[in-house]
Amino acid sequence: VQLVESGGGSVQPGGSLTLSCTASGISFRHYAMSWYRQAPGKEREMVARVTTTGDEEISTDSVKGRFTISRDNTVNTVYLQMNSLKPEDTAVYYCNALWSIWDYWGQGTQVTVSP
Repeated sequence: VQLVESGGGSVQPGGSLTLSCTASGISFRHYAMSWYRQAPGKEREMVARVTTTGDEEISTDSVKGRFTISRDNTVNTVYLQMNSLKPEDTAVYYCNALWSIWDYWGQGTQVTVSP
């Protein structure tokens, strides 16, 4: 099983990034997919989740209205569109796949927001 994140990088405040996470080795359509993030010195937190039916759930109040999660089951990929980025969005972003007892993580991708 592999979850491979991409799309991270450095961006100025107000900028945008789109993260992608492509899964292999799992029956992707059966998994709820989530994005988490972990900032230095802080606990990992769920940012957003998309269900198997495509319903979006934004878990973090601070990103509501700025971040959008979506999935494409035809290419086994989940996306996180991040707009109006702020310095406090700086973190390592992780992709998660969850179905019953099966729980998988990606290796993470760094997002840095600074002037």
